[in-house]
Amino acid sequence: MSIVIDSHIHHYPDELIQDPGAWADRYNEAHWRRLVVSDQSSASIQGWASTSKLLEDMDAAGVDKVVLQGWYWEHQDTCRFQNKWHIDCYKKYSKQIIPFACVQPRDGIKALDDLKWAYDQGASGIGEVFPAAQGFSMEDPVWLKIVEWAIKMCLPVTMHVTEPVGHDYLGRIESFLSDYFWLAQHYPELKLILSHWGGLLPFYELNPLVKKVFKNVYYDTAASPLLYNPKVYCAVIDVVGSSKILFGSDYPLKVFPKKQKEPDFINPIWEVREAVLGEVEYEKIMGLNFQNLLT
Repeated sequence: MSIVIDSHIHHYPDELIQDPGAWADRYNEAHWRRLVVSDQSSASIQGWASTSKLLEDMDAAGVDKVVLQGWYWEHQDTCRFQNKWHIDCYKKYSKQIIPFACVQPRDGIKALDDLKWAYDQGASGIGEVFPAAQGFSMEDPVWLKIVEWAIKMCLPVTMHVTEPVGHDYLGRIESFLSDYFWLAQHYPELKLILSHWGGLLPFYELNPLVKKVFKNVYYDTAASPLLYNPKVYCAVIDVVGSSKILFGSDYPLKVFPKKQKEPDFINPIWEVREAVLGEVEYEKIMGLNFQNLLT
């Protein structure tokens, strides 16, 4: 078996895990709070994992490396907080952890300065970014400076994409799929990762123009069991090929809430294995594609 890389997880320090609601209030991150903290009407499917549990779960599932995706925070101070945490984890566990850095372009050029600091400390990419949730336009001048810098440094950028038709949940914010097309069209050299199957944007690659524009666009499978039937694997491969798909679990989210008491990697990996993929396709999706993306 080749290397296994989970290209999309989230990881938080103990001070946040102990009381996520209080932490969110302190940092004024209301949207994140709505997504991860249980309310009176429903239980949250958000799980939590210390660094020791993360490493134990990786070992149990045979995961070699994980990509720590940042969040699409409302404030750059929160991005800075998480970026420092990611770098601390990376310096302790560089063989297992690949840090990405999050950013809030509304904070101006300081946001780019923070990214440059994270890159100098070992960050290998940017993300997760979600303009609609963070309150900036895809054509925001600071954001485009960040994109241009990412291209210059050959860094991939992971962007959250919400499926336009589907589940409704507290905190859901619609993605504008045409914005991602605009970005790929104007910055064809950008290594762009669209999360959550890109809101099923890969099916638009059946259009020859979109296929050409999306030559450097990749799709991760984060939270797939919550969103789609496992047939999505073969369906997307049939349209774009297996080289553009990146395994992502969205750990520690409980993506199988009916049978997951605790976060794990085993269940998401098992779904990929059961998707009736060939061995070559499976190995590419499970790690080789992401490994090639960073080279």
